[in-house]
Amino acid sequence: MHPDLEQLLVLQDRQQKIKQIQIEVETLPLQKKSLEAQLAASVAGVEVLKQKARKVEMDRKKLELDVGTRTESISRLKTQQYQTRKNDEFQAIGHEIERYENEIRKIEDEELELMMEADKLKADLGIEEKKATRNQWRARQRISKLNHKLWSRVWKS
Repeated sequence: MHPDLEQLLVLQDRQQKIKQIQIEVETLPLQKKSLEAQLAASVAGVEVLKQKARKVEMDRKKLELDVGTRTESISRLKTQQYQTRKNDEFQAIGHEIERYENEIRKIEDEELELMMEADKLKADLGIEEKKATRNQWRARQRISKLNHKLWSRVWKS
């Protein structure tokens, strides 16, 4: 082969390598941003579950307070019922007590549903936290590799 042709082929090969390195250098920051976005999404997903769990717990506590309020009302009404002398007042207060007791049963049913939901959210949160930790570790490893690759390419060129 002619020496000039051989040098042209070597030059062409080097230009292709330079072009390939330039493309890599340009795309590495985009890959890094993509990994950082995945990392942020993973953290945000865990935070959403934590928010839901807190809301369910607040709703459950509110229902507990409602039950307490109604129980106090029942106690007050029973005291009032035994102090009354009229039969129709006694029965009216008895109906009011019965109404509060029915409300308490309904509230307690809602509270049980919230407790089951809280247990499910707690389990889901544990799973998501493990996934997020694993994803964070992987993303940080990839970002580290990308940074290393970027700097090694920059220093070589």
